[in-house]
Amino acid sequence: MSDFKSINHTAMEVVVLGTGCAKCKTLENLVKKVVEENNIDATVTKEEDLMKIMEYGVMATPALVVNGEVKAKGRLPKEKEILTYLK
Repeated sequence: MSDFKSINHTAMEVVVLGTGCAKCKTLENLVKKVVEENNIDATVTKEEDLMKIMEYGVMATPALVVNGEVKAKGRLPKEKEILTYLK
């Protein structure tokens, strides 16, 4: 009997929205750290295009998007909070 979940499993999609400011870079590094330290199957990308950022309805960066849903915006969440979003 095959394991249905393993066949159709896709990594979580995590996007850090930010135009390149220090807080945006910090958030990207924090997210990657949390993913690695907790062995989370996630693809982490960074979006710097202002028009694409605005498509998420985000006007203040940095912002964190998990599987298409904005979880935090306009602030730098703590590692523990990031982990909560990714679980």
